[in-house]
Amino acid sequence: MIFANYLVGSLPFGLIVSKILQGADPRKQGSGNIGATNVLRVVGKKAAGITLLCDLLKSLPLIIAAQQMGFNERAVLFIAVAGILGHIFSVFLKFKGGKGVAASFGIVLVLAPHVALIGLLLWGGGVFFGKYSSVGALAAFGALPLIAFFLNGSSDFLLFTGFVSFLVYFRHLGNIRRLIQGVEGKI
Repeated sequence: MIFANYLVGSLPFGLIVSKILQGADPRKQGSGNIGATNVLRVVGKKAAGITLLCDLLKSLPLIIAAQQMGFNERAVLFIAVAGILGHIFSVFLKFKGGKGVAASFGIVLVLAPHVALIGLLLWGGGVFFGKYSSVGALAAFGALPLIAFFLNGSSDFLLFTGFVSFLVYFRHLGNIRRLIQGVEGKI
């Protein structure tokens, strides 16, 4: 199931949706990312909405199946990480991919809805006040381990959120640089 979720996570929905709806390749325009924010810039709202929904949901069937089959929490978290790694390092895109925000959020929403909803509020606040999708993602994922610590209590889940936050920050290093330089693209 770990390998299967890596493959599912690797599905580049931003690229697929952009090609189908407009024949565009978001990797060659805007920020060059395949995520919903760049798809919004390159193709439009409909494509961005579909991309966001697909990225949010793509790992959930296997995670829910693992839970229903009685896998322990640690096994489910390994399956979850595989989906996020697939999204970020897609086998279909020569191990390049998205930044992991929507894919990670969808997984956290299933595993710990109360943690995800607080993260969503932080993301929304970051986007509303900062006008940058990256600020929202950095705010939400920067706080994710702390939220997990207070609301979840599981050491495995805390390690999971710490690793996911590290991945999201790692993938946003370019955004952080552009924010500091004042050249980051607004939403």
